[in-house]
Amino acid sequence: MTTHEVVNQVPPLVGHDTADDPALLDGLAREGAGWAAAGLRELGRLAGGEAATEHGRLANEHPPVLRTHDRHGHRVDEVEFHPSWHELMRTAVGHGLHAAPWADDRPGAHVARAAGFYVWRPDAGHGCPISMTYAAVPALRHSPELAARYEPLLTSTEYDFGLRPPESKRGLLAGMSMTEKQGGSDVRANTTTARPEPDGSYRLVGHKWFTSAPMCDLFLTLAQAPDGLTCFLVPRVLPDGGRNPMRLMRLKDKLGNRSNASAEIEYEHAVAWRVGDEGRGVRTIIDMVNLTRLDCVIGAAAGMRQGVTTAVHHAIHRRAFGRYLAEQPLMRNVLADLAVESEAATVLMTRLAGATDRSARGDTGETAFKRLALAVGKYWVCKRWPGHAAEALECLGGNGYVEESGMPRLFRESPLNSIWEGSGNVAALDVLRALTREPQVLAAYEAEVAAAAGADPRLDAAVRAVRDELADHTDLELRARRVVERLALVLQGALLVRHGHPAVADAFCASRLGGDHGQAYGTLPGGLDLAAIIDRATPKVG
Repeated sequence: MTTHEVVNQVPPLVGHDTADDPALLDGLAREGAGWAAAGLRELGRLAGGEAATEHGRLANEHPPVLRTHDRHGHRVDEVEFHPSWHELMRTAVGHGLHAAPWADDRPGAHVARAAGFYVWRPDAGHGCPISMTYAAVPALRHSPELAARYEPLLTSTEYDFGLRPPESKRGLLAGMSMTEKQGGSDVRANTTTARPEPDGSYRLVGHKWFTSAPMCDLFLTLAQAPDGLTCFLVPRVLPDGGRNPMRLMRLKDKLGNRSNASAEIEYEHAVAWRVGDEGRGVRTIIDMVNLTRLDCVIGAAAGMRQGVTTAVHHAIHRRAFGRYLAEQPLMRNVLADLAVESEAATVLMTRLAGATDRSARGDTGETAFKRLALAVGKYWVCKRWPGHAAEALECLGGNGYVEESGMPRLFRESPLNSIWEGSGNVAALDVLRALTREPQVLAAYEAEVAAAAGADPRLDAAVRAVRDELADHTDLELRARRVVERLALVLQGALLVRHGHPAVADAFCASRLGGDHGQAYGTLPGGLDLAAIIDRATPKVG
């Protein structure tokens, strides 16, 4: 018997182009990668399609499984992934979202890659090995011989999954393995030892507490060599086909990022090759860390965009109290506020990607700007995502709290980027370290902000306030988060005033810089063009 008619339900958000994002496309052109727009739109249509959405769901519904031994009792240390994981990986690698820019001489190659990483988000977990492979190349170049052997395979757009000798494969993936039980972010407390061998290799003995994507082909790791903490390259499979004794002890049971395996491992005299000089491990691997921090910013910005477009899509199709949600003033305030935060993150992300691209090509000014702005952006954008995800989820009401909506997965994902590659305190202290040790980075930051001088009095006042904050050295470490927050807001405001939509820039300056903003989202002051802001976050389905 039919008990009721199903009405007032929101259609699935599929069949849209995730690259149809004005802030992203403007940034792509502005930062020198306009040539990549057509390919990005193709990837965006894939990401917004039904097949990719379903692969993302299945990869999380069926998380990886560790198989330590085969049925005969032989140690194998393998991780099984659902076929949907491999489909997502195949698309990401095939579109060059991993290390491909390092083999691309075109200006803007790293910007194009950043935009693709932002757009291709049916599942966040598979982005981890993609990101680490991208970041591994500049660190590996500290040892030219190893780079010559492996870089062509790391930059290959062939996804060749399976444990085989690296040089027998069509393409490779790389990971990083740094933290230990006793130290966490304090990697200088690591106890894993590296014993040199006559053939130039080393043997590692010890453990790592977090090793994500343990089925990668190569890993950069830190261990204590005779002359101090050193970076090493560890293959999963040795040239003769034997398994390197890098034992997978168990997989982490994580809050989110569940499609991606994260393992506790132990080295039992594992074979490794030195990358860079002994005792220079942190300085060597920091090249990798800085690029994975960039991807933390990209991922958080992409998550905000996904959250706000989902919320807007729901609000324009769902009726309550006689009107569509999107027609109701308070909901419009919430949606516009979420959109402002999202665009501020995206405009900063594209600027950082542009700085990364030009820095990789030898621009010292952009290197100085990136040194400070990347640490500032990593702290602030990643910190803002969890609150943003929670508010976007709430726009769907009880439906948003149900797994089928996809919003709980987005919410569980949101704290990770603030933790990965240095939690909030680590990032904030890194900003202070850069300010005190490298005066050129502040000069580069101030030059960037000065380009917007006089465009908005609220921004000019905020610039003066942050200068006063930096001039006061009292309890600077205690105030580090406050300082970094102000640096981030001023930088985002300057970028929006120069490059953003006028309605978005006005709302940002009025709320984030002008002081007329409450603690929750949806507290924008009156007199703003909310319609123009929301329109930029409305997905076009069909």
